[in-house]
Amino acid sequence: MVWPEKSPIVGQRSRVLQTGYVHKGIVKKRSVGVNVYRLVEWAENGGTMSRLGEFQAYRTRMNERILGMERLGIKRSFNLDTTAYREGALQAREKELLGLAASMVLRCNDCIDYHILQCVEYGWTDAELHEAFNVALVVGGSIVIPHLRNAVETLDLARRETA
Repeated sequence: MVWPEKSPIVGQRSRVLQTGYVHKGIVKKRSVGVNVYRLVEWAENGGTMSRLGEFQAYRTRMNERILGMERLGIKRSFNLDTTAYREGALQAREKELLGLAASMVLRCNDCIDYHILQCVEYGWTDAELHEAFNVALVVGGSIVIPHLRNAVETLDLARRETA
């Protein structure tokens, strides 16, 4: 994907929203900042970004757009989702693994991508993630197989990008 002017660029391991944009070939910061590694990847690839980079940029851009609509019900739903993954009786990292398995059973590739990125950030090993993939496949059945392919590809990409 070639980045058009004023398109968002997102930090790959950010907990805080990080965005920026390109205007007339110059990278400008907005909000908290820009992950330099993402910008280097973007520049080194001739203005293209990996599938995960594109996913993160799209997700951030659309979340900003949706939250900008100022709808109380939407904001409550986003807040409920955020709150569900906070520390509690279960650690946040365990909740992300549960979210990954549930997302696979529900067959949501965007959700799978998001939770894999979170699981990698929390330090889950490939072997542990593979077990979660297996549980999702057993619970969801063979209809999960195409989403298992997506999950394996996403994990491979995430490992390459964080190496």
